[in-house]
Amino acid sequence: MVVIENNVRSGKELILATKKFTVENRAKSWYLTISTLVILAIMCTGLIVLPQWYLRLPLSIIMGFTMVRMFVIAHDYQHHTILTKSKLAEVIMYFYGMLVLAPSSIWKRSHDYHHAHNSKLHTADIGSYPIMTKQKFLASSKKVRNFYLFTRHPLTIASGYIIMFAYGMCLRSFKSSPKKHFDSLLALILHIGIGVALFVTGGWQSLVFVQTIPFVVSSAIGAYLFYAQHNFPGVIFKENIEWSYNHAALQSSSYMKMSALMHWFTANIGFHHIHHMNAKIPFYRLKETMENIPELQNPGVTSLNPLEIYRCFQLKLWDPEIQKMISLKELKESR
Repeated sequence: MVVIENNVRSGKELILATKKFTVENRAKSWYLTISTLVILAIMCTGLIVLPQWYLRLPLSIIMGFTMVRMFVIAHDYQHHTILTKSKLAEVIMYFYGMLVLAPSSIWKRSHDYHHAHNSKLHTADIGSYPIMTKQKFLASSKKVRNFYLFTRHPLTIASGYIIMFAYGMCLRSFKSSPKKHFDSLLALILHIGIGVALFVTGGWQSLVFVQTIPFVVSSAIGAYLFYAQHNFPGVIFKENIEWSYNHAALQSSSYMKMSALMHWFTANIGFHHIHHMNAKIPFYRLKETMENIPELQNPGVTSLNPLEIYRCFQLKLWDPEIQKMISLKELKESR
């Protein structure tokens, strides 16, 4: 049902208003994909041949940031947003997913579920971070509480390389369904094989600078972005019966303010409320969409400012009585 109040579009009408921005510039999609891969290849080569650690270290970190960009581009492909029906793109994106420990079988299944259920109070944790209500948390055992807090802890998110990708995307998914997620095992074997090859041919420094640091950096950034996009001050969660796709995008998905450089490194995924409104909009048209549709210009906002990061990490539990996320300190004060 379309709801119009004071000429402000919402619901299906607002989604339809974004449709014209879903038109892909095929040449641009290829250019941005190939250029990003070329940049990564140059960085990787530099990390192998450069002898000085003080040159390799910053390049290794920058490579980690650039890997985030390519991940978001591959994520757009998985949404059938860019380069659809291209066999070459299919091969490129498949192997990139394998290389970064996000094989397509588990990534697409969990991420599609996330888009269909984002901010539903009791089903939002598949493909996302779990959410507990204050009442459920208080009624849970100490073991359940501790595990819940562990999954949302800053150090857990910073350890996304091991916890989210190597374990969650690969090992756990394969163990849960070996036939369905056999590519998860292959991705893990490929990753370990590359690490061994780097160590044998270039020693521990090649392993650290070419693989470990870029993966630690890219996984930590990716894990935090995914967290803050749906765990920010002002976020709203709904009971399943009250849920709507429109409000899940506008009230439960953030716009993350960043510098132009960080928007480049993250391929505009900071315009996350627009991505959730219509996942068919190519990453390079998200900013344009926001600038041209007034109803998309007042989302929940966060940023990479350390204070904003701290505020996001303080959010632990959903309090349905006051309709907001609260901290453990607020939980203690309310009892």
